[in-house]
Amino acid sequence: MRVLVVTAVPAERDAVTRTFEDPSGAPVPVRRVPGAEIHRAGPFDVVAGGVGPAAAAAATAFALVSHDGSDPYGLVVSAGIGGGFAGAAPVGSLVVARRVVAADLGAETPEGFVPVTGLGFGRDRHIPPRSLVRAAADATGAVIGDVLTVSTVTGSAGRTAALLTAHPAAAAEAMEGFGVAEAAGAVGVPVLEIRAVSNAVGPRDRDAWRIGDALAALATAFGKLAPVLEGWTSHDHHDA
Repeated sequence: MRVLVVTAVPAERDAVTRTFEDPSGAPVPVRRVPGAEIHRAGPFDVVAGGVGPAAAAAATAFALVSHDGSDPYGLVVSAGIGGGFAGAAPVGSLVVARRVVAADLGAETPEGFVPVTGLGFGRDRHIPPRSLVRAAADATGAVIGDVLTVSTVTGSAGRTAALLTAHPAAAAEAMEGFGVAEAAGAVGVPVLEIRAVSNAVGPRDRDAWRIGDALAALATAFGKLAPVLEGWTSHDHHDA
């Protein structure tokens, strides 16, 4: 079984594949399918699916249904950089999601935000396999916590406080995890989310972002994750 990794942008995709580059300099094999360009690196098929949950879900679905079936995907990983909540995940750290949460999918009411589940529709979270979350965190030194999927990056103290009030176990936020999880869940494939923290969630300060450091941390993490993910999928531990 192979592992499908979905990032938002090519820089994140290339950070994942970097660890598995051929020493001879041969290019990473690329397979083009409708709506996606899949880069094969070690045990991973990696696609840069676009920014936001809708693009991520579409790219994940295309990659899953376009697979030739000879070596089926046993796991989908949403990966990339993201914001870390102060006190939980400092800049430069890694976060593995205990829960993948759609933090702004729902409705505003006079009494406050109501998640989509409170409206009687769908779901607002996915729970990755616990054994895999623990193994991935142990291998990489990552923090375990909720990773919030948002369509608008948080840029104020007020919004940060509101998110933490609604999701006190939040460690990071990003823009794709829930979309990836929805597509994977639709075909019964488990999901994992891992984020390298490039900035603190809060008032927007691009000068304080450390994107290069976060991408380097992501590359290092996937070098350590490869044997963990290969071993986990080969034993088919689909616990929840």
